Amino acid sequence: MDTQLLYEMIGYVASALVAISLMMSSLLRLRLINLAGSAAFTVYGVLIEAYPVAAVNGIIVVINLFYLYRMLRTREYFRLLSVEPDSQYLRQFLSFYQREIRRFLPGFAYTPAPDDLAIFVLRDMVPAGLLIGGREQGGRLCVTLDFVIPQYRDFKIGRYLFREEREFFRARGFHEIESDPGTREHAAYLRRMGFAPGAAAGDRYRLSV
Repeated sequence: MDTQLLYEMIGYVASALVAISLMMSSLLRLRLINLAGSAAFTVYGVLIEAYPVAAVNGIIVVINLFYLYRMLRTREYFRLLSVEPDSQYLRQFLSFYQREIRRFLPGFAYTPAPDDLAIFVLRDMVPAGLLIGGREQGGRLCVTLDFVIPQYRDFKIGRYLFREEREFFRARGFHEIESDPGTREHAAYLRRMGFAPGAAAGDRYRLSV
């Protein structure tokens, strides 16, 4: 391969990574992809002997590494907050994020019942996640909504809710959690959280607690 063409390809890849990073709603993904892009630009700058380009992007690499270190080392605060199914704040939250919710659960429609379970997951006191479900026979919780706002989609909320807080569900008489698979992306999330898919496509996913 021609050397000049190789250098140009490295530059194009670096540019694409930086552009993609700016489209990420997750701050962690933004930092990781931007780190890769700035590292590629640093290499590109050295190869073409554009040392100011290499220097600036080398500094950006260090900045990204610093903030990634802080993000991964900082201990976050998680807490569950139960609300009434007809809470005005809950309705406002659902209205604000309705488009995002339909990305993952296109068939979701909120029809609250008095015995529904509605839980916000607070992350550093920010209402970052929301779980809504109804009680069914046999100690099953049928989840109608499991949603995380875009800035916090790094699976920490799901792991906290379904792994660390299983006793929360047991204390309320639930032994199994069921959820519709929703879109392909949501189904992949459920599997990652430990839910087992049903026998047929479209069947509910199940998690024992």
